[in-house]
Amino acid sequence: MINVSNLSLRYGKRVLFEDVNLKFTPGNCYGIIGANGAGKSTFLKIISGEVDPTSGSVAFTPGERMSVLNQNHYAFDEFSVIETVMMGNQELYKVMKEKDEIYMKEDFSDADGERAGELESLFAEMDGWNAESNAATLLSNLGIKEDLHFKLVKELDGNEKVRVLLAQALFGNPDILILDEPTNDLDINTIAWLEDFLATYEAIVLVVSHDRHFLDAVCTHIVDIDFGKMTIYSGNYSFWYESSQLALKQRSDQNKKMEDKVKELQEFIRRFSANASKSKQATSRKKALDKINIEDIKPSNRKYPAIMFNMMDREPGDQILTVENLGKTINGEVYFKNISFMVNKGDKIAVLAENNLVTSAFYDILTGRDKDYVGEFKWGITITPADMPIDNAEFFEGKNDNLVDWLRDYTTKPDADEQFIRGFLGKMLFSGEEVLKKSSVLSGGEKMRCMFSRMMLQGANFLIFDEPTNHLDLESITALNNGINDFKGSVLFTSRDHELTQTVANRVIELTPNGIIDKLMSYDEYINSEAVKAQREEMYK
Repeated sequence: MINVSNLSLRYGKRVLFEDVNLKFTPGNCYGIIGANGAGKSTFLKIISGEVDPTSGSVAFTPGERMSVLNQNHYAFDEFSVIETVMMGNQELYKVMKEKDEIYMKEDFSDADGERAGELESLFAEMDGWNAESNAATLLSNLGIKEDLHFKLVKELDGNEKVRVLLAQALFGNPDILILDEPTNDLDINTIAWLEDFLATYEAIVLVVSHDRHFLDAVCTHIVDIDFGKMTIYSGNYSFWYESSQLALKQRSDQNKKMEDKVKELQEFIRRFSANASKSKQATSRKKALDKINIEDIKPSNRKYPAIMFNMMDREPGDQILTVENLGKTINGEVYFKNISFMVNKGDKIAVLAENNLVTSAFYDILTGRDKDYVGEFKWGITITPADMPIDNAEFFEGKNDNLVDWLRDYTTKPDADEQFIRGFLGKMLFSGEEVLKKSSVLSGGEKMRCMFSRMMLQGANFLIFDEPTNHLDLESITALNNGINDFKGSVLFTSRDHELTQTVANRVIELTPNGIIDKLMSYDEYINSEAVKAQREEMYK
C-alpha cells in the first residue's frame, strides 16, 4: 500500500499541486492524467524517491519492493542485456553478484563458505535459479530476440533499449510498479502483451501514458491532476472522460430537474459497469464502478482545444485521388512498390507500414516534397489537400514572428484581419498576450497546436496526418480525434494512437516492399484478421 499525506510541490511561486492525500492499494492500476506541465511525471518521481516534495510524505507498507521504468537509455550500456533485466530486482542482483565474487576467490576461507551458504539460501528463496530464464522470457515477450540477450546494451538500437528497460522494470514481479510512458516505441503486438500482463497484475501499478486505448485496457482508477489538486476516480480513462463531460453538460443545463440528472448519471454508470465485464480488468473495474456514488462524478476543469476542419473552401467532387504503381527506394532499400489504389469520397484511411520512414516517404511524394519516385498519382481537380508532416521544424526554423503573423501566412482568406486570426489561435487555447509569443520559442505541444490552426485555416477538403499525436496531451489528442471524426472530406493518416486509428479509419492500407494490402475494415478488424496476417506474411517474405 502507498499512503500519500499532505503532499505539496512548489517551484518558487509556481504550485504544481498541494495538500494531496491519496491511498493506492494492491490489485489496482492507477492512470495519472493531467495537462502538459501539470506534474504527472514529477509525481511519479516523488513516489519513487527521485524528487523530494516541498512538504508532506509518502509511506509504504514495510518490505514492499518498488520498480521504476528507467528513462536513461544509456545507463546500462556496459552491461549485457540479460544482466540489465535481472538488475531490476536489486536485492536478488546483489546476492547473485556477492555469491559469484566469493566463488571466484582463490583463497576461499571457512567464513566465505558460511557466507556463501547464507547467500545460496537467500538466492533460492528469491527464486534466483529461475532468474535468467524468467528474464529471457520477458525479453522474448517484449520482442527482443534470443541472439541479443547476451549482447551489450550499447549494441542495441533505441527501440530495443526501451524494451530492455521495460523488461527490467517488470522483472521479478515488484510490489509497486511505476511506469512513465511505457508504450513509447512499442509495436502493436508488444503493447497488447503489456496490456495483458498489467491487466492480471496483482500489485500496485502507477502509470502515465498518452495512449488512451492502453489506459482503458489496464487502468482500474484514474488520478486526475487539475488546478493543483489530485483526485482518484474509479474506472478507466473513457469512463472518467465521458462521466466528466456528462457532468459538465448537466451543470450547464439549468432547467433540468435534479431527479432527471440523477437518473441520467445512474444509467451512465450502469452502462459502463456492463461494458466493464468485457474488459481485461473486468472483475476489479466492475466492482469499483458498482460502488460509485452519484456525487463522485464531477465535471472536469480541463480545457480542450477546438480542432475543427470543416471550413472547406469547396466541396470535393467524386474524383479524389488515384495512385498507380507508386514505388520508392532509398539507398537500395525498397520502401514500397506497385502501390495502386483509389480514394473514394468520405474515405478515412489508416496507412500502415513496418517502419514510419516508409509512411513519411509516401506522404512526401503525395505532398510534392519528394520528386524522386516511380509510378504516378493524380489529385481530382476539386481537391485541395493539407497535410501535417511528422517533422514540422521547417515551419518554425529561422522565424521570429509572433503567432498572429505566423498564422496569417497560411490563411486562404484575403480579408483575414487580426481578430479573425486571434479567433483561430483562441480555439487552440492561445489567448490574450500569448498570441504575441514568438513562434521560435514554442514548445513541441504548442507548435503542434499552431500546425492544427494552419490546417484549419487552409480550407482543405482532403487531410493528410503523419503521426499527429506527437507532443500532444490527452486533451488535445481527444479533440483531434473528434475533429477528424467530424470532418466531411477524405483523410489519409498514420498514428500510433490505437484509439484514434480504431475510431477514425473505415479503411486500412498497408505499404510493403512487395505491394499493397488494402482492406475496407476497421483497424481492430485488420490487426485481428487471420486472413490479413497470412497476407502480411506473404508480402514481407
